[in-house]
Amino acid sequence: MPSQFTDRLLNWYAKNARQLPWRGTQDPYAIWVSEIMLQQTRVDTVTPYYKRWMEFFPTVQALAGASLQAVLVVWEGLGYYSRARNLHRAAQIVVNEYNSTLPSEVKELQRLPGIGRYTAAAISSIAFGHDEPALDGNIRRVLARVFEVREPARSTKGEKQLWELAAKHLPKGEASAYNQALMDLGALICTPKDPNCIACPLAEQCAARALNIQEELPVVQSKKKLPHHIVTAAVIQRNGCVLIAQRPSNGLLGSMWEFPGGKLQSGEDLTSCLQREIQEELEVYIRVGEPLGVFDHAYTHFRVTLHAFYCTLPSGEPRNVEHLALAWVSPSDLSDYPMGKIDRQIAGILSAQSHQQLSSN
Repeated sequence: MPSQFTDRLLNWYAKNARQLPWRGTQDPYAIWVSEIMLQQTRVDTVTPYYKRWMEFFPTVQALAGASLQAVLVVWEGLGYYSRARNLHRAAQIVVNEYNSTLPSEVKELQRLPGIGRYTAAAISSIAFGHDEPALDGNIRRVLARVFEVREPARSTKGEKQLWELAAKHLPKGEASAYNQALMDLGALICTPKDPNCIACPLAEQCAARALNIQEELPVVQSKKKLPHHIVTAAVIQRNGCVLIAQRPSNGLLGSMWEFPGGKLQSGEDLTSCLQREIQEELEVYIRVGEPLGVFDHAYTHFRVTLHAFYCTLPSGEPRNVEHLALAWVSPSDLSDYPMGKIDRQIAGILSAQSHQQLSSN
C-alpha cells in the first residue's frame, strides 16, 4: 500500500514535474543517454548537450557506428569524458550482443560499461517501468532529511539505510514517477542550501524540519584539500600548423587531444620543465618562446595551473613515444579534434589569432 509519504510526493509531482527533453519518451536509448549525462552534472548544463547528442546519434546503432573521435567532439565541454567512452563502448555491445535492444533488468544493465547501481535502477524504472528504487544526490538529500538519517550519506552504512528507505516507500507499478518525483523535489524544493520547506509537500513529515536541522543533513564527510599542480604545455609551430597529441585511451581525458607538456618537478623552472617533458614525450629539443597564457582548472581530485608557451623545433621530427597519435593541424581545423577545457582555450586563442592574421592580409 502506498504510504502518506508516497501519496503526497506523487500528487506534488503530477502538478510540478519538470519539463525535460528526455521526459515524455519511452525510448530506452534516449533515457539511457540522459542518465549517463546527468551523472555528476546539473540538468541545465546537460540539456543543450543532450539535444545536440540526439541530433548526431539518434539511435544506439548510430552511436555504435560512430568513431570515438566523433563521439568525443560532440561530448566536448560536458566533462568526465570516461562517460562518453563508456557510452560508446556500451552501445557497440548492445548492438553486437543484444540485437540493438537495451536490456531492462538491473543486473544485465550493470554489465554494460558506465552503468552502476543507480543508473541501472533509473533506466530500469523509467524506461521499462520495473519496480526498482533509485538513489542519486537529490534523492539522498530528500530521504536523509525526511527520515533523519544521521549516517554520512556516502558511507557504506548511510547508503544502505537510504537504499532501504527508497525501496520501502516505492509504490508498486509507479517506480518511474516515484523516482523522478524524488529527483525533482530535491532539485526544486529540497535544495542543498536554503530549502523551500514552506512549499514542500513532505514538510509535515520531515524530521529535519521539525528539528530545524535541514541544512545539516545529509551528513557530508569532510573532503581532503585538493593538491595543486603546476604544468606546462608547448604550442609547437611549423609551416602555419601546430602540433597536437592524442592522450592514451585510459585515464584522465582519455583519447582527447592536447598540446604536449607536463608537470613541473622540484628544482625546475617552467622552461626547463617544458623542454624535459617534450624530450621525454617526443624525443626532440624545442626552443621555448613567448608565453601564450596561464590557465587554471579544477579536476575531481586535483587542481592545475597550466603555463602555455609558443615553441619552435630547431631540427628533428617529433616521435610518438607516449601518445596514441600526433598531428600537425592548422589552427582553423583544431575544432575537429576533441580537447579538454584548457587545451580548447589554447586552441581558441590560436584560431582567433589565425583568423585575425587572415583578415589583415
